[in-house]
Amino acid sequence: MSLKEFEPPESGANGTVVTEFILLGLVEAPGLRPAVFVLFFFAYLLTVGGNLSILAAILVEPTLHTPMYFFLGNLSVLDIGCITVTVPAMLGRLLSHKHTVPYAACLTQLFFFHQLAGVDWFLLTAMAYDRFLAICRPLTYSSRMSQMVQRILVAVSWGCAFTNALTHTVAISTLNFCGPSVINHFYCDLPQLFQLSCSSTQLNELLLFGLGILMAGAPVILIVTSYIHVAAAVLRNRSAEGRKKAFSTCGSHLTVVGIFYGTGVFSYMRLGSVEASDKDKGIGILNTVISPMLNPLIYSLRNPDVQGALWRVLTGKRVLA
Repeated sequence: MSLKEFEPPESGANGTVVTEFILLGLVEAPGLRPAVFVLFFFAYLLTVGGNLSILAAILVEPTLHTPMYFFLGNLSVLDIGCITVTVPAMLGRLLSHKHTVPYAACLTQLFFFHQLAGVDWFLLTAMAYDRFLAICRPLTYSSRMSQMVQRILVAVSWGCAFTNALTHTVAISTLNFCGPSVINHFYCDLPQLFQLSCSSTQLNELLLFGLGILMAGAPVILIVTSYIHVAAAVLRNRSAEGRKKAFSTCGSHLTVVGIFYGTGVFSYMRLGSVEASDKDKGIGILNTVISPMLNPLIYSLRNPDVQGALWRVLTGKRVLA
C-alpha cells in the first residue's frame, strides 16, 4: 500500500472535514505483513510478560519492598501501558487489513501515549532522586523517602503528565484537517498530525517545544545533577563491593534514561520534516516497543536482587519477612 493509493477527501473552506485518518503502518508490501504481525505479537507478549514478572517479584518479595523497587514497579506498569496503547491496535489493523482510524480514536491514542510517556519522564527523575538520597544522604534516607513521599512523587508525576497530555490534545483538536488524511506511521502522534493540518501549527509547535523543555529538560537536569553527586560519593567509597553494587543499580537506571530520552528528543525536535517519516517509524518502534521490552531485561540482568527475587517467584521459594 502506498500514499498514491489514497485519494484525499473533499475539503471544505473551514473546519475539520476529515473524520478519519489512514495509518499506513510499518510496511507497505502485503507479503511482509504476516512476518511483521508475528514479530510484534511476540514482542508484545515478551514485554507484558517481562514487566508483569518484575511487578510480581516486587509485590511478593519482602526484600524488594523498598522505595527504589516501588518506583520500578510503577515503571513496569507504565511500560505495559505504553506498548498497549499502540501495538494491539496496529496488530488489529494488520489482521483486518483496515487502515482507517476515526478522528476521535486518533486523538485518544495520542492523549494516552503522552500521558504514560510523561509519567515515565518524571518517574525516572524520582528514581534518580531516590539513588541520590540512598547513596549521598544515607542517614536521612528513610525520613526523606518515606512511603508518603513516594506516593506524592508518583501522584505529582501523573498530575503533570495529565496536564501536558491534555494540553496537547486540546490544542491539536483546534486544528483544521481538510485532507489529505494519510499518516505514514503506525500510530497517531503530534509531528505526523502537524504535517496534515491545513491551518497554522505554529502555536502547537511552540507548545510542544515549551512543554518539552519543562517535561524533559528539567528532569534531565535533575537526573544529571543527582548522578554527578552519586558518582562523586561512589568514587569516595573505598569498598569495592559497595562500588560494584552502586554502579550496577545506577547503571541500569542510566541505560533506561539514555534510551528513553534519546529517542524522545530525536522524535520531537525535528518537526516539519516530511522526508523523515520512515525514520520516525524506527524511532517510534524504539519508543513504544523496544524500550518497554528492554527495561525488564536491563533491570534484571544487571541487578542480582531482582534476579534472585524472580528466581524465587518462579520456583515458589519465598523469603520470610
